[in-house]
Amino acid sequence: MKTILFVCVQNAGRSQMAKAFLEKLGGGRVRALSAGTMPAEAVNPVVICAMGEVGIDISAEKPQLLTSDLMSGADRIVTMGCGAEGVCPATFVPTDDWGLDDPQGQPLEAVRAIREQIEARVRQLLEDEFSAGQRDPSLPRT
Repeated sequence: MKTILFVCVQNAGRSQMAKAFLEKLGGGRVRALSAGTMPAEAVNPVVICAMGEVGIDISAEKPQLLTSDLMSGADRIVTMGCGAEGVCPATFVPTDDWGLDDPQGQPLEAVRAIREQIEARVRQLLEDEFSAGQRDPSLPRT
């Protein structure tokens, strides 16, 4: 089973949303992890609300520190456009940067837009990883 690690600074928004979407859409075919270079105390409550609107409860998630063990166990690392690549020497595994806006301090409407971008990118990631560019009909649509 492939492991994909989503990384951002606080591990309180984007990386948590990406992890949750990958868990939901991956159907048990992939392991999702998330971590931050400077983790917050808790997941952003606006992010929790936005994910709840699409039926995904991340209220029990806790931000965690990015470690070399997490990185070495990943088949792919995705940074969220937050400069994590400057402190994340993850060059030994495929690494992508999604360049997403930070939901910190954003209103729910802006977080919804970020959430939609993340879901679309997670769907594409799954298609790339498991379908060689062909859409996998088993992937649920939300």
